[in-house]
Amino acid sequence: MKLISAIIPVYKVEKYIAATVQSVLAQTYKNFELLIIDDGSPDRSIEICQQFTDPRIKIIHQENRGVSEARNMGIRNARGEFLAFLDADDIWVPEKLEKHIAHLESNPRLGVSFSRCAFIDEEGNPLGIYQMSKLKEITPLDFLCRSPIGNGSTAVFRREVLSAIKFQDNLYGTVQDFYFDNDRELHPSEDVECWVRIAIQTNWEIEGLSEPLTLYRVNSGGFSANLLKKLKSWERMIEKIRSYAPELMDKWGNQALAYQLRYLARRAVTLKDGSMAVQLSHRALATYWRILVDEPRRTGLTLGASYLLWLLPQRLYTQMENVALKMTGDRQKRRIVQEQAR
Repeated sequence: MKLISAIIPVYKVEKYIAATVQSVLAQTYKNFELLIIDDGSPDRSIEICQQFTDPRIKIIHQENRGVSEARNMGIRNARGEFLAFLDADDIWVPEKLEKHIAHLESNPRLGVSFSRCAFIDEEGNPLGIYQMSKLKEITPLDFLCRSPIGNGSTAVFRREVLSAIKFQDNLYGTVQDFYFDNDRELHPSEDVECWVRIAIQTNWEIEGLSEPLTLYRVNSGGFSANLLKKLKSWERMIEKIRSYAPELMDKWGNQALAYQLRYLARRAVTLKDGSMAVQLSHRALATYWRILVDEPRRTGLTLGASYLLWLLPQRLYTQMENVALKMTGDRQKRRIVQEQAR
């Protein structure tokens, strides 16, 4: 049974970290090490982690340098043939690692196995909706437009994949290997930039499992809720990719930005900010108007929801939204069941 290194960056997550660690310890695949990277967390997060006595857990401390360096620190210290990252407020279902290892070992050309995820609220209650990622024949454009891997808690990697994209730098007094880019202006888009590098610079295949094996916590206080910061980080990511793949970004840069603007408009709708949702929707169309032709349903729904939120009384909008989310969740669940049956 091959060793998996699970890596959890930890910073100000005392409310969630116990459940996250427990979800790793509850895995049906038992041959793993759990590297908890203390990114200079000032709260009780590490104290809570220290209460677990499982010998597979190792806590590594560093100054606060951000999630990228925490992941890099984990990779440098990992012993496993496979590596998996888990954000400190998300949860893995018990069979996650077992199913990913079976997926990877069934195809020697497969370097990254990811899963869909189910959304939960801040208290861990299911929201009944899912991230419906594309699962096969994934290209760099897919990552630039809607990132099939979705978030940092869904994928399991062969070590060779990350070794193929590493670079060296002297940022902290010694020359070290880096895998995720440590540019703090890139946060929170550092994971997508890493996935794009894998897609561009390696020949490894990337493929997903239809089952939602990760529970992604929708945290209104998290970085994903800070829309303008996320937009700025995405623009920084496009600059980074342009530096090593200029032809790619000349061709797809505007399209990638437009899709991100549309995504942020949907996030603004979730956060009940109608004015911001309308502004972001308009910017998406102004950046790449063909988004309305290429994906009329997705784009139309985003525009419609943005304007309804902006114009309607909040109580009426919330009632309509609840009905729409219930219908969407039921449809997504049926699709997942059908895909698993096939």
